[in-house]
Amino acid sequence: MYATVTKPLTFEEFLAWDDGSGREFELLDGIPVPLSEPNANHEDLIERLCTYLENHCQENDLPYVARQSKQVRLKTASPEKEKSRKADIVIFAREEWQRMKTSSSSAAAYIPPPGIIEVVSNNWKDDYLTKLAEYEDLGILEYIIIDYAAFGGIRFIGSPKQPTITIYQLEDGEYLPAKVFRGQD
Repeated sequence: MYATVTKPLTFEEFLAWDDGSGREFELLDGIPVPLSEPNANHEDLIERLCTYLENHCQENDLPYVARQSKQVRLKTASPEKEKSRKADIVIFAREEWQRMKTSSSSAAAYIPPPGIIEVVSNNWKDDYLTKLAEYEDLGILEYIIIDYAAFGGIRFIGSPKQPTITIYQLEDGEYLPAKVFRGQD
């Protein structure tokens, strides 16, 4: 189901757009696409992780801030229409976050942030395949996939399926082979 728009939106238009439903959207080829509502476990995990990361960055004076559910502008080439993802957690450079605080524009990743964390849900292929390619193309330095309920395919989380954390790090424009953590790893 797609929200009704009369013409494709730019990223900036999309950030200001509201269909009045209260639903969350991503931008796909200039068209707002509604997101599935996350379950309570998914939301709680995102909140705990974001709080932990934010505290860790502050306590260790790291130049980053962690924020939940922020739009990330994806790379598009003309004549493609603009696209975005609403990432579960975006790790912004502190300097970029401070710059955004002085702007009246929506707080979103207009430029590639250093890191993104996605918590896997039923649409696990998006996280392991589609978003992986999009974030690599965008130049996200670190992409972390948290598969707390072992939703992912066996080729990603192994057999028997178990909760898994997968970390991709960018080097020379490509993600290195993933670092995979399971159980007590």
